[in-house]
Amino acid sequence: MEGIEERKINGLTVRIKRYNCIATGNCMKVAGELFQFDEEQISSFRPEEVTINRERLIEACRVCPVGALVVIDEEGKQIVPERNSSGGEKSE
Repeated sequence: MEGIEERKINGLTVRIKRYNCIATGNCMKVAGELFQFDEEQISSFRPEEVTINRERLIEACRVCPVGALVVIDEEGKQIVPERNSSGGEKSE
């Protein structure tokens, strides 16, 4: 298993931290046209490029309970998972 997959989508950088994925499938429930389970039952990008609404893309990454999906905007700011004021990830 490779550690990180990355893809640019609608100006956003989306990273899958495969080593953190616990295979809940939440991302696929929101954006099944973008995410799939691979042969190891870990979330990965589907091979084909897709068009997806930015808000739905962000929501699909936000629903990951372990922060395995990261979204970075055009300016390099991480928007998913959200950061707290000390720079760490917010806990729910």
